Amino acid sequence: MDKFEKLTGIAAPMPLVNIDTDMIIPKQFLKTIKRSGLGVNLFDEMRYDDNGNEIPDFVLNKSQYRDAEILVAGENFGCGSSREHAPWALKDFGIKSVISTSFADIFYNNCFKNGILPIVLPKEAVDVLMKDAEKGSNARMTVDLENQTVTSSDGESFSFELDSFKKHCLMNGLDDIGLTMEKATAIDSFETQAAQARPWV
Repeated sequence: MDKFEKLTGIAAPMPLVNIDTDMIIPKQFLKTIKRSGLGVNLFDEMRYDDNGNEIPDFVLNKSQYRDAEILVAGENFGCGSSREHAPWALKDFGIKSVISTSFADIFYNNCFKNGILPIVLPKEAVDVLMKDAEKGSNARMTVDLENQTVTSSDGESFSFELDSFKKHCLMNGLDDIGLTMEKATAIDSFETQAAQARPWV
């Protein structure tokens, strides 16, 4: 998993509330167990018509937001079923951070395991950032994980709270496997001692 330290990029405004995981990645795309390749189907039913053509009015289909790395979203983002494919699709599209007033718990935790930083801010702050995102690709937002701040293109900064362990994992690029591998020496030592103590196992 890539390390997350500081991100400056285009933010796409998505003010719709209660965007659930089926909207993020519809159920017909859940057959794969690969983390890659789902970005093209991110928000599939909102991005494409019944013939597979792009819907021009959808935010991520607009030229100024095709390279967005940040989403500024309405409250309760990621609600619904607990599919890990949702953060997979976001990450594969290129989204590295989502800012909202609230997230569904399971989606929130899944984001950290997949290198995405979900940021919870008060409504007043999200409203400012939403308006800033509406400026398009000329307005770049900065997410600073080390200092736990989000800064608008106008220089207005907002601080966010974050669990220290989740912060450590993101900044060091550690998913569950990475965390386990940090203990590889201790695990090898235990296995050696166990094999000597119980050679019949």
